[in-house]
Amino acid sequence: MSLSPEQRRTYRGIAHNLKPVIIVGDKGLTEGLQGELDRALNDHELIKIKIASTDRDVRQEAIQALCESTGAELVQTIGKIAVILRRAKQPNPKLSNLSRHQQ
Repeated sequence: MSLSPEQRRTYRGIAHNLKPVIIVGDKGLTEGLQGELDRALNDHELIKIKIASTDRDVRQEAIQALCESTGAELVQTIGKIAVILRRAKQPNPKLSNLSRHQQ
């Protein structure tokens, strides 16, 4: 699923006011973090992730690994924050950031 520039712009606008839901710390990509990320994507569809590493290359590798393992699409990265998207099969209108924004 490749996002068009218009879609990216729309999703960036929705994500602007969101707080990071997942924070990747010193332990990296643990099994618990993967489970929590999967749950967050199922609930919210569009989320922010904060990677605590100070090394840019390590952050990019972590973001890429998270996207590949969850099947999510990278929308944007700014510094230590990444915005990722994975559409839910049955979105919950009360939790989904996409559904709440459309109303």
